[in-house]
Amino acid sequence: MIKCLQFPAWYIHRVKTPREPQNISHAMADPIRWARYHWQRLVSAEGQDGSNSSSKSSDKCYPSTKTTGKHRIVIPCLGHFKEEYEKVSKLYMNNRIRTTKYTLLNFIPRNLFEQFHRAANLYFLFLVVLNWVPLVEAFQKEITMLPLVVVLTIIAVKDGLEDYSKYKLDKQINNLLTKVYSRKEKKYIDQCWKDVNVGDFIRLSCNEIIPADMVLLYSTDPDGICHIETAGLDGETNLKQRQVVRGFAEQVSEIDPEKFSSRIECESPSNDLSRFRGFVEHSNKERVGLSKENLIMRGCTIRNTEAVVGIVVYAGHETKAMLNNSGPRYKRSKLERRLNTDVLWCVLLLILMCLIGALGHGLWLSSYSEMPFFNIPEPDGKSTPPALAGFYMFWTMIILLQVLIPISLYVSIEIVKLGQIYLIENDIDFYHEKMDSTIQCRALNIAEDLGQIQYIFSDKTGTLTENKMVFRRCSIAGHEYCHEENTKRLESYQDLEGEDLADALCSSLSLMPKQKEHSCRTANEPLNSKSLNQAAAGCSASGGEDGASDIPRSRHVAFSSPIETDVVPDTQLLEKFSHVSFHSFEQSEETDREQSLETMYITDFFLALAICNTVVVSSPNQPRQKMRLAPLGRIPIKSLEEIKQMFQRLSVRRLSSSPLPSAKESSFSESSNTFVGKLSIFRVKLASAAAEGVTQMANVPQTVDRQQSPEVPPPGEQDSVDVAAGSKTCDPEPYLEQSPITMLRYEAESPDEAAMVYAARAYKCTLQTRTPDQVTVDLGALGSLTFQLLHILPFDSVRKRMSVVVRHPLSNKVVIYTKGADSVIMDLCSIPTDVHSSKMKQKKIKARTQKHLDDYARRGLRTLCIAKRVMSDEEYAEWLNSHFLAETSIDNREELLLESATRLETKLTLLGATGIEDRLQEGVPDTIEALRKAGIKIWMLTGDKKETAVNIAYACRLLEPDDQVFTLKSQNRDACALLMNNILEAIQKSIDAKNNHCPKLASASPGTSTPTAEFSAGLVIDGKTLEYTLHESLQNIFLELTGKCRAVVCCRVTPLQKSEVVRLVRNNLKVMTLAVGDGANDVSMIQMADTGVGVSGQEGMQAVMASDFAISQFRHLRKLLLVHGHWCYTRLANMILYFFYKNVAYVNLLFWYQFFCGFSGTSMTDYWILILFNLLFTSVPPIIYGILDKDVSAELLMQLPQLYVTGQNSMAYSPLTFWITLLDAFYQSMVCFFVPYFAYCGSEIDIFSFGNPLNIAALFIILLHLLIESKTLTWIHVTVIVGSILLYFIFALTFGAACKTCNPPSNPYWIMQKHMTDPVFYLVCILATCIALMPR
Repeated sequence: MIKCLQFPAWYIHRVKTPREPQNISHAMADPIRWARYHWQRLVSAEGQDGSNSSSKSSDKCYPSTKTTGKHRIVIPCLGHFKEEYEKVSKLYMNNRIRTTKYTLLNFIPRNLFEQFHRAANLYFLFLVVLNWVPLVEAFQKEITMLPLVVVLTIIAVKDGLEDYSKYKLDKQINNLLTKVYSRKEKKYIDQCWKDVNVGDFIRLSCNEIIPADMVLLYSTDPDGICHIETAGLDGETNLKQRQVVRGFAEQVSEIDPEKFSSRIECESPSNDLSRFRGFVEHSNKERVGLSKENLIMRGCTIRNTEAVVGIVVYAGHETKAMLNNSGPRYKRSKLERRLNTDVLWCVLLLILMCLIGALGHGLWLSSYSEMPFFNIPEPDGKSTPPALAGFYMFWTMIILLQVLIPISLYVSIEIVKLGQIYLIENDIDFYHEKMDSTIQCRALNIAEDLGQIQYIFSDKTGTLTENKMVFRRCSIAGHEYCHEENTKRLESYQDLEGEDLADALCSSLSLMPKQKEHSCRTANEPLNSKSLNQAAAGCSASGGEDGASDIPRSRHVAFSSPIETDVVPDTQLLEKFSHVSFHSFEQSEETDREQSLETMYITDFFLALAICNTVVVSSPNQPRQKMRLAPLGRIPIKSLEEIKQMFQRLSVRRLSSSPLPSAKESSFSESSNTFVGKLSIFRVKLASAAAEGVTQMANVPQTVDRQQSPEVPPPGEQDSVDVAAGSKTCDPEPYLEQSPITMLRYEAESPDEAAMVYAARAYKCTLQTRTPDQVTVDLGALGSLTFQLLHILPFDSVRKRMSVVVRHPLSNKVVIYTKGADSVIMDLCSIPTDVHSSKMKQKKIKARTQKHLDDYARRGLRTLCIAKRVMSDEEYAEWLNSHFLAETSIDNREELLLESATRLETKLTLLGATGIEDRLQEGVPDTIEALRKAGIKIWMLTGDKKETAVNIAYACRLLEPDDQVFTLKSQNRDACALLMNNILEAIQKSIDAKNNHCPKLASASPGTSTPTAEFSAGLVIDGKTLEYTLHESLQNIFLELTGKCRAVVCCRVTPLQKSEVVRLVRNNLKVMTLAVGDGANDVSMIQMADTGVGVSGQEGMQAVMASDFAISQFRHLRKLLLVHGHWCYTRLANMILYFFYKNVAYVNLLFWYQFFCGFSGTSMTDYWILILFNLLFTSVPPIIYGILDKDVSAELLMQLPQLYVTGQNSMAYSPLTFWITLLDAFYQSMVCFFVPYFAYCGSEIDIFSFGNPLNIAALFIILLHLLIESKTLTWIHVTVIVGSILLYFIFALTFGAACKTCNPPSNPYWIMQKHMTDPVFYLVCILATCIALMPR
């Protein structure tokens, strides 16, 4: 008892403070509550003494707590806090959000600043400035600026439109209304979200969106809880519970902001959604801790609660939702990195051409130094030396040949990528009707990487499988129950979908064991306990079609498909479970008989399934409304006998209402001669008619002397719970306000939890309600049992288990129910040492259960072990003391909590195990087979055990029956290295044996570098061994080993190990990687890979939000990679090469001309045409080519996955293809220049008349070259090409007619008109075009 006195008063974890004074006497009966109560008084007294000095200085206000930069103080702008609030509030943001980058004032300067981060834009800006230097001027100053201005303008308009759409959305959100308390009007008034500030009190109603991060201070829920839906934050649609701050939950009326005299100190804003730390400090210096359970976050929606009140702690951009809003992901693709390298080569080529021009100009002037016509002196009479003139000419040539660097290429690439993304998102094959979702492209600039993937790292659960957990088998106390009836039910509608599924359900439910037929009832009609547990959604066991089918179903509730919810119990197990009664439960604790022990095991097993979770209970006919039992005032009284029974129950309840009886009460209850000793105790929750709240009617007794009850029907035929000896069965219908128990909706955070709760419900162990401090379960003949919920130790990837600590309503003992991975639970289960028979039984149970677990794993089922532990109050008090120290620790809090949980979860008693099926998604085997034919290596990374992972690998064709599978499992690093060497030797021997056995086959494919052609090997490795292989000393041999295997299965891996594996392969092998997953544990892996794909499945949207692409089914990956990935890569690669080709081909016309003009930097065409040729006349066709071209049809790409290898090996865009393209451009430019040159050689044609046929021939050559390159010819291609040609002629004719003195002394006036009447002009253009394109 003395140890219990170490608890602080405010530490009442999940145990509510007694609301009424008379309850203190009952609380005293509980030694733990007694200790807490006295400690509370002690701390309160110390706090008051310690605050005397501060209270003397100010009657109402006390000095603020000294905080560091890591904390913040939140106080309301009310009463005595007003002056302090004005100082503190200036440090925090208001609730106005702005996701835009620009304003009207800073748009132009900021956008230009961002655009000039690109090296190409800086390069062209340098050329513009250089052209303003008179000594090196090549063009008119305005003309040189044109390309840069056009590119900057296009990108600025695009950025502005995107930002304007964000501005409109921000404005809409900022102007949403919410109820904020006004100190002037002394009431809640409507205010816009943008006017909310830290410290404001906000009142929210049901279905209202939360405007800011708030600490919950009041809830209309009588238990002080609030349900929120976080779909707007993380995409999860299942409900989550939040709890009013301790000390405020006991308030009967709504909190009055004017009377709020506390302050809140919490951590600074962070983006961690799962963490919130702080405390509320009252005026008497008493502190109450805060956690994430007390925080409701911006973007979530209030559900299942009429109204809540909270105080804002984070607003606007400091809220967790905004801190997590990173927007679209931007990555640099492999093709873009290659492009930057080739741009540098073009720069070197430009410098080389300019050096040739500078050197040639200097030599030209040197050879004609005596002729003043070629060496015009300066105004001062001095001549420029040839060397200096050559230097000036170098910069002039830079300006003249600037088009060699394709400035419009970057803009074109962005446009092409947007077009490719549009086509992907509008592909109807990616639409999934069941989920009403299609593909999402969250990264806009790496679509081409989809065509170059070499390694895929995939999660198993929810990615390869449906993540619809179906309860298939279980083992209890060493006895296996196969659930054959449930198997038949699943087979009956396994292949059905939609409406056919509902019909199949009705027929399959007829397989359910039953003694009486029950028809479906309407939502408002009460049902007895039997019909409640056997009614199905929309149909009865007899196939009836009654009003229940009209109950609306919510499509957005996770884990609620009929396959998951409707479980047919095993006949043998149901028969055993039906014998459970208070008498049998009492016998099982007092005796050691095998039958009694088995009964206790079965009862505890299903209790663990029902309560060892965080499932929220709701009703379907009133979506998101929690199930409540009827108020006492509404109970219909039918007879005086029922009135007598009711008062008898209430009077007995007063004798046994204390959860932990005192010594006198214990001795009284232990007396076999007393009336209470014959009572069956169970709890029922009744609501007060006046307050419309819930009053706990716990431990309502029932007599269990069945020898005096001849009218009690045998087990299995009862429709209600026995209430009193000698009386008829009491129908619980009057106590239910509405709707059947089977129509309860369970909102689980994981499909495993939902599957187990539905399985327990099938055996009449129905989870009815859940509050922060208690769980109510309807347990067949035992009635409604209310468990006091003391602690929840949530699942984590380190412990790999979850536990709940409850006080059992029948035994009044502290019980720990634990579920988790068999590899962990089996080691925590202890063998009794006191009784030899119990020791032998536990060994036998453990051995049999392990055998069943192995069998489940071989069948591909997910396995979980169920265990329990009974603690004495002294043991629990001692553990609670250490756990409190861990929870209140600031440093190493997580480690201390883990150590505390480990101390609790020891000496467990194994109850049994479950086998849950997670079926493969549709099309997974075919998808994996196609991806492997495409040359992609696939690794499966899963947290499941080895047998389950291997079974799924075989089912999805990741492993083939002919594969030789090696298992890598060791206890230390040296053994791991030795084992890997042995496996490598075994693989090499097998390959050599295959080659020797089939020499002809080996010689037929001498270029094969992988052993998959002759020998197939698979590798299975567990998480512990994987940790050794990730060590730097073993990485190379591990990668060598995996390179010789066609598939790798990593089981029992943690999320961190997943990301480390991806990092290892990506960085060491220099390959393109893709990671695909569906859960939060896959986020690190998805972000580590070159391309991350999220599957929008059953486990929320964390993976989707972290991914580059989001799909709804794994099978969509096949078309995404093999078709769209191939297309995106080849299109963009060919378009980039075409841009290099056309720019080099056109610029070389100017370069060749320099050999005939003394390298003077003169152009044979007008500057406007020179600039607009690449910027306007030939820019649109390659964009259309990059968006619409299809080198191979989608059907052929799906049939021949081997075509994907072209992207993996970068065949479309490699250094070889780049240089071949440039050589082709040089050849075509020479033909285009010298054919007109020899045609007009010796004539008196002027400079622009010579340049006009060059431009026309170049236009036809470049556009027809694109037409030849295009594998797909549509009306769009033809229209764009013809339009470009017509646009050039229209511009040239108009410009030639209007421009008389545009470029003196030479002018393009009327040149085009003259050429169009000259037959030689047509002959030159046709001949040059044909010769240039002849090699193609």
